[in-house]
Amino acid sequence: MKNKFITLIVLLFGIALFAQQAKLNESAPNFTLKDSNGKEHSLSDFKGKIVLLEWINYDCPFVKKHYNSKNMQSLQEKYTSKGIIWLAICSSAPGKQGNFSADEINKRSKDHNAKFTAYLVDENGKVGKMYGAKTTPHMFIINAEGKLVYAGGIDDKATTDVEDLMSARNFVSAALDELMNGKQITTQSSTPYGCSVKY
Repeated sequence: MKNKFITLIVLLFGIALFAQQAKLNESAPNFTLKDSNGKEHSLSDFKGKIVLLEWINYDCPFVKKHYNSKNMQSLQEKYTSKGIIWLAICSSAPGKQGNFSADEINKRSKDHNAKFTAYLVDENGKVGKMYGAKTTPHMFIINAEGKLVYAGGIDDKATTDVEDLMSARNFVSAALDELMNGKQITTQSSTPYGCSVKY
């Protein structure tokens, strides 16, 4: 009887862990992923810091818009220089668009002069599904208290046209600026746009 009870507790605990989903204004689920250099990173490593999650797929035309124009790298450089942790996450499954070898990831990141903290590989899609990542890019911001405070698109121009960046309302920079200045985030969610995440 005791063994059955223990088994049931373990099973329920496992289900609870598996069912954990990211929700706005609640604690962001922890995760551990390896970066393109084989080093492990856990969200919990960055306790007390603002963390931005950027879902990425270098072959997606929408991602190319932001990287070829240097828009994404400019944001990365601006905010990482202020102590914000910027994690690019690729949830493309093996054989799907955006899934590359570590060497290819590092080559492309170098060619783009990317300024993120790390490029994390989520081949089984577990973290992407946990956060409900639907597109590339899809952006999430976690505050210093570990709560998810923004989820959505990078801006309000759902196109692949670089020229649209000039008139776009950038939700991510607005949210980060408000957060760093101790203000309430005006827009906590928006509709993400881009290519579908290639689970």
